[in-house]
Amino acid sequence: MNVVKIINVSRFYKSGLSIVKAVDNLSLDLNIADFSVVAGPSGSGKTTLLNLIGGLDKPCEGQVFIDGESTHNKNEAQLTDLRRDKIGFIFQAYNLLPVLTVYENIQLILQIQNIDEKLHKEKIFSILEDLGLKDLYKRMPSELSGGQQQRVAVARALINEPKLILADEPTANLDSESANKLMNLMQKLNHEKNVTFLFSSHDPMVIKKAKKVINIRDGKILE
Repeated sequence: MNVVKIINVSRFYKSGLSIVKAVDNLSLDLNIADFSVVAGPSGSGKTTLLNLIGGLDKPCEGQVFIDGESTHNKNEAQLTDLRRDKIGFIFQAYNLLPVLTVYENIQLILQIQNIDEKLHKEKIFSILEDLGLKDLYKRMPSELSGGQQQRVAVARALINEPKLILADEPTANLDSESANKLMNLMQKLNHEKNVTFLFSSHDPMVIKKAKKVINIRDGKILE
């Protein structure tokens, strides 16, 4: 079964008197445990595509299905529920809350999902241990390196056990060693937990590690 299916999706923007085709009549399938990257230069439509799949933006044409469920007629509250239950996001800028500890940043997702607080500690420490962050759970984001912050962002994305992880340029702010460790970690999670990953990137290392490369230019997939 497809985790993601998009059919003839387009997203247009007005720029002055011109129409910019950020995504142009694009179709794509992603299956369980896919580890794929959308590759292309800046401005090719990579981030727009991820935003459309994640329900952060709406297509002008076409349809997006997540785990067999169409996003087409969903209101914002329904899209929020879909994202909460089935999608994890890893952003280039980490987006950790600076006033919360590592533990609290991750716990926030469980609180939003109304998961029994008695289960929080076990779930959080289990994923912190998997990501080599167990000893850092009391630290604030400002006390962490870039690589550590990105791993916290990964932990936060995975804590609700989503079927799909969308990662927008996840290695862009990391040195080569930290970037390689992060990708190895996500490969491990993909293999062990069958999580579907979709990255946007123009990093050759990320592209090399992907099982499938989706090349995009001017909003279209290159065959």
